[in-house]
Amino acid sequence: MTNEEIKNKISNLYPSVTFDETSQWLQTYIESVSFLPFAEFLQNDRELNFDYLFCLTCVDWKTHLTMVYHFTSTFSRHILVVKSQLNRENPVIHTVSHIWRTAEFHEREVFDLFGVKFTNHPDLRRLLLTDDWNGYPLRKDYQDPVNMIKL
Repeated sequence: MTNEEIKNKISNLYPSVTFDETSQWLQTYIESVSFLPFAEFLQNDRELNFDYLFCLTCVDWKTHLTMVYHFTSTFSRHILVVKSQLNRENPVIHTVSHIWRTAEFHEREVFDLFGVKFTNHPDLRRLLLTDDWNGYPLRKDYQDPVNMIKL
């Protein structure tokens, strides 16, 4: 499918979704409350067939956090980046680990380093840091008392 065909298909079912084509891949923005049904649609729709989540991360903008998901169709080779803004004080979004198994460890990493809580995640616990670690090292307000890094 072309980017235009993908945009039309998505816009017909999710008119509130916005698009950005200024980067290498087609990007779409969706509210976090609509993210789970949208993700299920991307994976289940036969034409879109986004069967592989190849990257999942978070970005701290100081005022809010943005979840970023990179999906591809291994059959059609089209790619879509989905972004969803989260409240920085209580960042919560639904897990997609039951849809794409690769999300399980990616979500644990984002939980560990950014503090994003993934609703209904099967094993949401720290992945890299110790259980007694304080703070989230990839947030811009994190202060490292040992290395004294300040952003």
